[in-house]
Amino acid sequence: MAQAIQKIALNAGRDIPFNKLVLSQQNVRKTKAGVSIEELADDIARRGLLTSLNVRAEFDAEGKETGIYRIPAGGRRYRALKLLVDRKQLTKTTGIPCIVSESETLEAEDSLAENVRRVDLHPLDEFRAMMALREQGLDEEEIAANFHMSVATVKQRLRLASVSPRLLEFYADDEMKLGQVMAFTITNDHVRQEQVWDTISRSHNQGAYCIRRMLTETAVRASDRRAVYVTVEAYEAAGGVVMRDLFEQDNGGWLQDPATLEQLVLEKLTADAEVLKAEEGWKWVDAAFDFPYGHTSGLRRFYGEMAEHTEEELARHDALKAEYDKLEAEYAEADDSSEETEARLEELGTQLDALNDRPYVFDPEDVARGGAFVSLAANGELKIERGYVRPEDEPVTETDDAAGDDVDQDGESDDDAVPATGGVSVNGKPAGVEEPDEDDGKIRPLSERLIEDLTAARTVALRNALANDPIMAFIAALHLLVLKTFYRYGTASCLEITAQHGVSNQAHGLADTVWAKEIDQRQENWGHDLPGDADAVWSYLITLDQDSRMALFAHCTSLALNATIQQWNRRAKENDHAKQLAQSIGFGMVEAG
Repeated sequence: MAQAIQKIALNAGRDIPFNKLVLSQQNVRKTKAGVSIEELADDIARRGLLTSLNVRAEFDAEGKETGIYRIPAGGRRYRALKLLVDRKQLTKTTGIPCIVSESETLEAEDSLAENVRRVDLHPLDEFRAMMALREQGLDEEEIAANFHMSVATVKQRLRLASVSPRLLEFYADDEMKLGQVMAFTITNDHVRQEQVWDTISRSHNQGAYCIRRMLTETAVRASDRRAVYVTVEAYEAAGGVVMRDLFEQDNGGWLQDPATLEQLVLEKLTADAEVLKAEEGWKWVDAAFDFPYGHTSGLRRFYGEMAEHTEEELARHDALKAEYDKLEAEYAEADDSSEETEARLEELGTQLDALNDRPYVFDPEDVARGGAFVSLAANGELKIERGYVRPEDEPVTETDDAAGDDVDQDGESDDDAVPATGGVSVNGKPAGVEEPDEDDGKIRPLSERLIEDLTAARTVALRNALANDPIMAFIAALHLLVLKTFYRYGTASCLEITAQHGVSNQAHGLADTVWAKEIDQRQENWGHDLPGDADAVWSYLITLDQDSRMALFAHCTSLALNATIQQWNRRAKENDHAKQLAQSIGFGMVEAG
């Protein structure tokens, strides 16, 4: 015979006036957690009390009901209701929905059961619920206000809910961690999300970092110089998509469409190049993301002169410098630091720098035949290299006529022709000129063979003299190096020394290394210091102090160094010497950075 199933009776629900309710001392919740009382009160005021209070009738010593009901479960709700009564939003006699327990269990057991048996909402259900609210017309701000959370948190929840449904099911089944779901939110491409998951799920490395790296491997960071140059706003206006990470620091996110970005960069570079050409008058301006290191090889470089200060600017400079020096001296003697004084010194220094940072003015004739290169610097700013002349744009120069050209067609030499001996004399008279012949009175030139013999003797003698004057030999070598390094035409020197400056390599970023930048800065500084006319270089070097000569010599010599190993030209002996040189100056790539 089947055993009868025992029927149970549920506790009755009723409305009890608020002033008849008191908290039970048996409530197990002692520690504050979760939503605050104020936020809960606001929620009850908006949507009402969603969960009844669990109460028990209070009895006196004789076992009779006193009319008061104790609350073992629902203490936070009671406190929130009391706050509404204090705010006059509820009256003390308002009926509060309650479940009156008549169980023989202890009050503490009721309190513990209500809290322990309750299961928190799965995070995925929370994400989806917020997405449903969003789809029903509530915006992020309204959802945040209704649930007393930040707008950023709501956006994060909505982004999590937008991940591929297939991946969210993996998360619901505990096959994926929340951190992994967060990593997938940087893109809205569900196909790509699933491709990445299928790949890493077979790998031992399934971390969030690996997911982010794979999702962004074809994207461009917002901190990339190209993005900085055109701005992310312009990229988005052109239809480009930016992937953002709402859970990690993303430094502006990733630009998902590199082709669109590069097209914008190219268009802006071209426009900036056209503006530069029109405003400054250059014959040509080349624009590119990058130029290979040594792209100016074979071009003559010319430099501008720093613009002179006006009388007004000089007076302002002197006044600012006097104030700066006085304030700095007084501050050095002061016992206490002063933010106001430091700020003023910094302001004065900035104004002085602005006055001293003069633009360079180029010769209009040079500009008309010269050009500039426009590219992107590492920080995304425009990089302009001005003052280069191509060989075909060089002005036509007249060369000195050879000795044979000084003779007229009738065989007679011009009376004022320059001797070709370069200063060689015979018996105190210039070689190449003879005494008038007694028969016809005409001047007869020396034979070419005799001139060669005489100048060869002079060469040997001059070599010997130069060998006994080390300082002048150093200057002569320096003179040649300077001419080869800084001048294209007028590079006349009696020293037959060859110097090459090119580096046959197209490695990306070589021009942005700290070493290349230091070399370029030295070249720029010396270029502005050296005379514009190559014929004036010798006089410049003679008057230059020895330390400056040594520094200039080291710079020019360094540009002739080549330790590059190429597949088609191993240059074994030359590179052995490069190793010796490196050891001699204590050079190592690790120490060089």
